[in-house]
Amino acid sequence: MKKISTVAAKQSRNCSEQKLTIGLDLGDRSSWYCVLDEAGAVLLEQKLATTPKAMREGFGGMPRSRIALETGMHSPWVSRLLSELGHEVIVAHARSVRLIGESRRKDDRLDAQTLARLARIDPQLLCPVKHRSAKAQADLTLIRARAGLVRARTALVNTARGLAKSYGERLRGCNVRNMNPEKAEGLSPELQRALKPLLAAIVER
Repeated sequence: MKKISTVAAKQSRNCSEQKLTIGLDLGDRSSWYCVLDEAGAVLLEQKLATTPKAMREGFGGMPRSRIALETGMHSPWVSRLLSELGHEVIVAHARSVRLIGESRRKDDRLDAQTLARLARIDPQLLCPVKHRSAKAQADLTLIRARAGLVRARTALVNTARGLAKSYGERLRGCNVRNMNPEKAEGLSPELQRALKPLLAAIVER
């Protein structure tokens, strides 16, 4: 991992003695963070894996700091984890952080530094948002998963119906709830061979 540092021990001492502001640019596999001191000088810039273990190792030993990150796929769990570690967490609305969003060239290191500088100057510039609680997110995830299942089943049923019609035949008396391989028994042999695996997949879902 790359560190902008001359003496690690001195950096650690500086971090523990100051009020720090951190910008965290989240990526799907890895993330980049930038640590600023009270005067706005860069103390540390480093990359780490976007996993709970790496986040705990990276931020668990730091003094209570202000950490800014953007909304995204990983921001709900990361923000909760950092809060549990005792940090002040600011979740910035990604669309509102124009200094980052309108950049022509994506640069994780500079994005992390920009987040840190905005959070240090005025957190309201980041248009902070509040994520749902873990329970609320779990409930919403269940609802979305069920909705996705319904959409998938409906798409498979519509595909089966369309393929049957392309042969001049029809799957009669069927819908998402009662579709099964037996519905293909009145169809031509070649169409039965094609549709039975698809209809079986609908039943499995």
